Amino acid sequence: MGKNVYASVKSYSQRGKLLSRADFQTLAESRDLDEFMTRIKNTIYGDSINDVQKPYTSQGIESAFRGHLADVHYSIAKTAGDSDILDAYYMKFIISNLKLILKGKVLGKSQEEIENHINLRAEELVKQRDIIIKSLVAKDLEEAVASLNSVQFGDEIAKAATLYNETKNIQVFDTYFDKILYQQLGRALKNTRDRDVIKIVGMDVDFYNLLSVIRGKFWGLEESQIQDLIVTQTPTVPRELLGRMMAAGSVRDALNELATTKYKDMIPQMENELDAVAEFERAFEMSIYHSSARAFTKMFSFATIIGITKLTGFEVRNLAAIAYAVEQKIPTETTMSKLILEEE
Repeated sequence: MGKNVYASVKSYSQRGKLLSRADFQTLAESRDLDEFMTRIKNTIYGDSINDVQKPYTSQGIESAFRGHLADVHYSIAKTAGDSDILDAYYMKFIISNLKLILKGKVLGKSQEEIENHINLRAEELVKQRDIIIKSLVAKDLEEAVASLNSVQFGDEIAKAATLYNETKNIQVFDTYFDKILYQQLGRALKNTRDRDVIKIVGMDVDFYNLLSVIRGKFWGLEESQIQDLIVTQTPTVPRELLGRMMAAGSVRDALNELATTKYKDMIPQMENELDAVAEFERAFEMSIYHSSARAFTKMFSFATIIGITKLTGFEVRNLAAIAYAVEQKIPTETTMSKLILEEE
């Protein structure tokens, strides 16, 4: 119990350092990346960007933020002691690098181009760097997939490559790598009795399962192919519901199956399927964000530790989105409307 109390206190202090909407607004109003970097130096991210070289790029800046986030998550997990759930969330760093590498190979990018997108801080902290390097130096997708066949989720990666070759849809890699992550999370969830934790983590598993079904419908996958993407079910989204969604005639019909669930308010109203999928995804992420923020209502609970892990993740994503928007000269209002933040 002692470790959790300490980790919970640490989570509260970390929460006190989260940036406010006004901070994000100021950053989004930067005229260029030089100004963005000057402004970010006045925040807790100041130290993490010291090594970013000029000329600044949003990729280089995002990479530095991800390194910072890896340090934060690693130190929270270390303080909390052994936790399958925190380990599963930490895997996100490794998974996202593998996604970038394999997608880079598909697009025919050079090793150097791919390297610009990835930050290996998370792998260094858990001594997993070799796995990533092996796939990075592989000459093509096939060789990269082969280099990963000995890792614990090698078979899922092979399936992703097969399905990509069938569909030529690069997003298949996102979905299959997410599956690896949420499978771990689902397994870890089965070993906990903590209701608050089940609620907050269960929502992530629901998000993955529902989105996989809806995307699968949108891509025109067979029911058996969609079935293969599903991970452990939760009481809120049981197998029967997922089955009805898979059997539905269209994306719209699949979404309408949620009308009797706690996620009914997230059903998008627009007709265009692509917009509906994007709208549903955003509504769900906002809901996950709010549930992470609500995790702080109980002092010394393990849910607060998960809550801060997720809130800091959203924060770094917001910062990366702002850096990209500043670089691309996207209007401030547009940028602010896309962030995952408390509504005003």
